[in-house]
Amino acid sequence: MSPKLWRKAGPGEPDVELFTSRADFDAALAQFAAPGRVAVVMTMGALHDGHASLIRAARARVGAKGLVTVTVFVNPLQFGAGEDLERYPRTLDADLEVAAAAGADIVFAPPVGEVYASGEPSVRMAAGPMGEGYEGASRPGHFDGVLTVVAKLLHLTRPDFAFFGEKDAQQLAVIRRMALDLDFPVEIVGAPTVREADGLALSSRNRYLSAPERSTALTLSRALFAGRDAGRRAAPEHSGPENPGSPGGLPLVASPQAVRTAARAAIDEAAALEPPLALDYLALVDPSDFTEVADDHTGEAVLAVAAKVGTTRLIDNVRLWFGAA
Repeated sequence: MSPKLWRKAGPGEPDVELFTSRADFDAALAQFAAPGRVAVVMTMGALHDGHASLIRAARARVGAKGLVTVTVFVNPLQFGAGEDLERYPRTLDADLEVAAAAGADIVFAPPVGEVYASGEPSVRMAAGPMGEGYEGASRPGHFDGVLTVVAKLLHLTRPDFAFFGEKDAQQLAVIRRMALDLDFPVEIVGAPTVREADGLALSSRNRYLSAPERSTALTLSRALFAGRDAGRRAAPEHSGPENPGSPGGLPLVASPQAVRTAARAAIDEAAALEPPLALDYLALVDPSDFTEVADDHTGEAVLAVAAKVGTTRLIDNVRLWFGAA
């Protein structure tokens, strides 16, 4: 089967190739002369500006001579009973346009039978304790399904770098831990959350929100920013927008207790909204193991929130740094 070619945005730029079979994709990788390195951006499709930012970051990392692969695969293993597997948007033509414009070379969009050739796998990856709380508690088995497909796609795409969004903070944490614990020869790269103009984190699920639901959903980002800003007020000497002395330029804050209190207050105010916000969790966690941090915590932390608005479940987070840079 010949690949389908899609024109990139700029005149004179090369085409992006679409492969749906493992055999054709393997042949394409074999033809790649390796003056540069390989990056992969794994997605479930319905690409938006957040995915495009990952693809652009991947392109920047490997350079013009490198190879950027985007995978588009709606993984059934990570959907639980009653979740939106069938409802999940499939927009491959639009996805190809986004991938091409952002700088991808290859889009690998296999059907389920190409990824799980022997049927539903009997042997799977296990996220362990890191995958049991928060998202894992709300969606039992979710991270086992995520890690299983990520491991398979890492084997199939053979990248030097794999890019994932920081919006899915727990997912990024368990993938990093899998790569570390099992010696995957790949660097897992996190890219910052992309937000819409009103502050809502970009998500393929935002399209399900009605106008009143979207208004309520903005409580998530407001609560996170309220927590971040309260932590800064507790440390007036670090009141700048971003402290370049902190690792990665993270917001430098002083008090986990102040962060938690302010974020919780903003969430509690949403109880009076119509439609209401149904909170799943609000947590301040250590990204290395995704456990709740103590009040004397120093170093990086993630303030994470998950909630339902109507029938749509949304997640968001901000990264913070506690203590001296």
